[in-house]
Amino acid sequence: MPPMSLPSVNTASLHECFISLGSNIDPDHYFVQALEIISRECVLLARSKAIRTAPVGYQQQPDFLNAALLVSTPLEREAFRTYLKEVEDRLGRVRGGIKSGPRTMDLDIVAWDGKIVDDGYFQHDYVKKPVDEVLASSGRTLESQKR
Repeated sequence: MPPMSLPSVNTASLHECFISLGSNIDPDHYFVQALEIISRECVLLARSKAIRTAPVGYQQQPDFLNAALLVSTPLEREAFRTYLKEVEDRLGRVRGGIKSGPRTMDLDIVAWDGKIVDDGYFQHDYVKKPVDEVLASSGRTLESQKR
């Protein structure tokens, strides 16, 4: 399937999004691929270092590589979420089977326009630590939002 086309950038309607990345199937390869795609198709504002973390839930799998990106996009939140799932598919993500099982790439919206929209930020250090690193380096702050 060809890549989804993103509309031309209109700076008046850009949204800022924190993305959590996670991979434990050839993660070094898939991190590079994800970063190349997202950098080419979005405006990459900042990124964290990658950290290795133990799996959560299903334990019989390799450790994960996790990181966070801050990007800007002209897409609305639901359209951007769909775009991220399409990027996962382009990177060979297979859905089904074990929900917390191995994956080539997992891309989740953690915060949208300065508001935390994923409880994973509060529940998992593999989400919080990379996002906090980007916050510190970019001078941005986040506020909680009830979903």
